[in-house]
Parts: sequence; structure tokens; C-alpha cells
Amino acid sequence: MALSVIGAGFGRTGTHTLNLALEMLGFGPCHHMEDVNSNPEHRDLIRAAGRGEPVDWDVVYVGYKSAVDWPTAHFWRELAEYFPDAKLILTVRNPEDWYRSARATIFNTMGETSDPQSFGRAVIETKIFGGRLDDETHAIEVLNAHNAEVISAFPPSRLLVYQVEEGWPNLCAFLGVPIPAEPFPHSNTTTEFRSRFAK
Repeated sequence: MALSVIGAGFGRTGTHTLNLALEMLGFGPCHHMEDVNSNPEHRDLIRAAGRGEPVDWDVVYVGYKSAVDWPTAHFWRELAEYFPDAKLILTVRNPEDWYRSARATIFNTMGETSDPQSFGRAVIETKIFGGRLDDETHAIEVLNAHNAEVISAFPPSRLLVYQVEEGWPNLCAFLGVPIPAEPFPHSNTTTEFRSRFAK
């Protein structure tokens, strides 16, 4: 099974909601960072990829039809090349709101008390944000640069720049599927994230 949808948006831009929406539209299972955290073998593959070691993307994403959030968002360019028929979705959000949410959730799972070999510490904190998670201006600059790079890399026929508040219409039109009767999902508030992480 090859990936048919690749999410290029950073965590806390609506990726968990998009995960649920894609599965409702028939693009599941959808890979998410939570899948990495719950599977030691998968975690080791992702860590190796984060170190720049060669990996077999078919093995990493075996059984998945779509993938969103980190680590996928870090490997968007490699994955887009490896799965040339896949469409990409860049979830975007007001940068200041994104930072406040990330600071209260994802970034709190990193730092000196967490595993330095984890994807979060080694790649997200160190490689992506240069160890400056507390610097809001810097973090937002990194986010904006990432989004601009993704947007410049693909034509609109292959890339949807998407805010989850838009709901079904643009997403379904882009993916070529009918709008479902069920309401669009909304999930993973800061409180929900903290509750799941605590478990």
C-alpha cells in the first residue's frame, strides 16, 4: 500500500483533526506521531530516518494510506518524491495561535528530561528549531519558512494549503471524493493532548 496523502503541516496546525477527516473519507489508516510513540519498532525506524540513515519508506508506512503530523512533515520532500502519485496537504494556522498551542503541548514533551535520542528532541527541537523552543519569534520564522518552502515546491494540483476550520468542501474537492453526511471532526485541544500524553 502506497501513501496517497502526505501531510506537510507542522504538529498543532490541525493535524490530528485532519487525521480523523482523512480516515472518514476512506484514506485510512492515517499515520500520526501517536503511531510512532506507541510502536517501539516503528519508533526506531523513525529515529534512524531522523539521523539521516537510509530507510525503506514502504516499511515505515506499511499499512497506511495517508500520513500527517511529525515525523511525516519533516520528510515531506523525500516522501513526495518516493510516492509520486500522492497528494500533499499543508495544514496552516495563525502563527501566534500555533506557537501558544505548541508551547503548551508538544514542546513541553521535550527538553532536558526527555530522551535525547527521541525524534522530538533530536529532530524537532534540535534540527528544526535549533534548540530554541522558548523563542517565539524564531519558532514562528521556522514555521513560516517551512510553509513557504512547501508551497513553492508543488503546483496547486498536487498541494492543498488548508485550514481545518474550512471543513469538508475544499478538502473533498481536492481529494476527488464526495462530501460525507457526517459533520467535520474537531479534536486534540490542548487539554485533550495533555490527557492523552499523560496516559
